[in-house]
Amino acid sequence: MVDNSGEITRRFAPRGVPVIQGINRIGLWSLYCKEVRRFLKVQTQTVWAPAVTTLLFLVIFTVALGRSGREVLGVSFATFVAPGLIVMGMMQNAFANSSFSLLSGKIQGTIIDLLMPPLSEGELMTGIVAAAMTRAIMVGFAVALAMSLYPGVDLGAAHPWAIAWFGLMGAAMLALLGLLASIWAEKFDHNAAVTNFVIAPLSLLSGTFYVIDNLAPFFQAISRLNPFFYVISGFRFGFLGESDIGDTNEAVIHSALGLGIFVLLLGFVTYRVLKSGWKIKE
Repeated sequence: MVDNSGEITRRFAPRGVPVIQGINRIGLWSLYCKEVRRFLKVQTQTVWAPAVTTLLFLVIFTVALGRSGREVLGVSFATFVAPGLIVMGMMQNAFANSSFSLLSGKIQGTIIDLLMPPLSEGELMTGIVAAAMTRAIMVGFAVALAMSLYPGVDLGAAHPWAIAWFGLMGAAMLALLGLLASIWAEKFDHNAAVTNFVIAPLSLLSGTFYVIDNLAPFFQAISRLNPFFYVISGFRFGFLGESDIGDTNEAVIHSALGLGIFVLLLGFVTYRVLKSGWKIKE
């Protein structure tokens, strides 16, 4: 264009000079909104159906194992099981949401819509993970609402910080694992294999329906290597004030810090895999 002095000036930055400096906030927000709207369009399936399914777990196990006034950690069996089922539903749906994003694009040939916009690998990862955590939080509230209506369940919050921390860390951990799975998978069968043979066993064998003190020492040691165990037990501690992580509140705090470090390391690994372009740009 021509300025008042008659000299030609550039409308655009010189070639090779980035126009967007720092974080692309508009692009990141747009990606987040896109991912959230995607699962909200079918919220009956993505939010409310998991609540019904998880409530059925509560009904079945309380009928089968919670008869005769059975108590665990000083509370009724239904109250003991409910927090674990809530966070288990949150984690599984966080994984389902993030694992679908890239994989559907790879299969349908629309992944270019995610790779072409001016988004860095960190922004791409943040948008997908944040949307998956949003779905996990919505599912958590839906499940908690359903369980609060079930007879014999008391969802009083003894330590709100533990509910928030372990719930968010569990959702972030599974969202990152789901993103890694979608990068590796080449078809939906691969993603289903990860869900059925990794995520589901780790969830169900993490102390959701029992305390690990009932196990033999060898299996207790194996359970303590399972990060899902710390998410579920820490989340339960937030509601009940009791946990099988340790005998003191310090043990729960140490577990919270360790879980946060693990999520940070998992996030770094996911970022490096995205940065490499493995199975995405190759």
